Amino acid sequence: MSSSLEKSSEKASGLQSFLSVQTVIVAGITWGVLALLYFLLFSISAPGEERPLWYSIGTYIFEEVAYLGAAVLCFRNWRSPQIVSGRNVWLGFGLGMSCYFLGNLLFCYWELVLHQEPIVSPGDLFFVPAYLFLAWGMILAVISRRLNLEVWQWAIVAAIAVAGIALAVWLQVASPDDASSATPPLPAVTTQVAKATSPKKAIAATKVPAVNKTATVVKTAQAKPSAIKSQPAPTGENQAPAWVISVEKFLEPLGIFLDIFYVVSDIFLLIVASTVLLAFWGGRFSQSWRMIAGAAFSYYVADMWLKYANAFIGKDYQSGGLLEVFWVFSGVLFAIGAVLEFDTSSRSRRTGRKRA
Repeated sequence: MSSSLEKSSEKASGLQSFLSVQTVIVAGITWGVLALLYFLLFSISAPGEERPLWYSIGTYIFEEVAYLGAAVLCFRNWRSPQIVSGRNVWLGFGLGMSCYFLGNLLFCYWELVLHQEPIVSPGDLFFVPAYLFLAWGMILAVISRRLNLEVWQWAIVAAIAVAGIALAVWLQVASPDDASSATPPLPAVTTQVAKATSPKKAIAATKVPAVNKTATVVKTAQAKPSAIKSQPAPTGENQAPAWVISVEKFLEPLGIFLDIFYVVSDIFLLIVASTVLLAFWGGRFSQSWRMIAGAAFSYYVADMWLKYANAFIGKDYQSGGLLEVFWVFSGVLFAIGAVLEFDTSSRSRRTGRKRA
């Protein structure tokens, strides 16, 4: 009995040392730097050539490892009674990271294995709750602080909100003059979808020139869209299983809803992250919440980049572009923020006991 208890305690202490603040921060920074180098070195392909399969697989690996690690650390905070900012805050973050991980994994299967480019992928069924859980965690964090921001801080939040909304609206309605003339009218409906993320979402471009001489573009923004990926769909007839086609047709009507949802969610997370950053500024927990705010900003940058690519590059864009590395950064920053919060809360409670 005593030996089993000793073994379990040794495993627990070994896991704690493995997830120590120094180890996680070093590993996170290393992973982020490696991801940046990977995107910098291999994201640029020769004109007319598509990115190789191994590069696409590598982008998924960098993202999935970052989000899985962040989910584990957020759930550790949720289970710890020492967390000062509130356990439910980290439950929301942990569920958000897990949903994003599962959605991205499902989208990877849909894209790289089935070679499908749907307007709405089954991964969106996880990306949507990922945003909702992250928003829930952010709101709980703000409420727990009993906001008492000064006028200049509210002014900063308002300026960030206006800038974020303006950028999103501009990208949503952007339609360069050469966008409609780049592709000649086709007799049938042609669909191109960007790679959908982290979040990944679906930036879809559906052109219907048979009705109008001017192509109509319907954009569905996602944290990680579905069809700007480097892997082409099979030529000739669609060779996907019947159940895959049925699922895609069933989900396709959600495209318009997801378009609005992802844009609004990106803007909301940007505003709440700015508020959280200012609310925790200068306190004992400011470092961890700077990381969380940075993770939300990284989400926004990656999502807005895909909307820009969809609006101004269109079908010539291959997913895996340089700025998509910000999805990796967001997972890394969530992980670092979680471990900093755990370490600060643990030291704060120990100090309180000593003083008592």
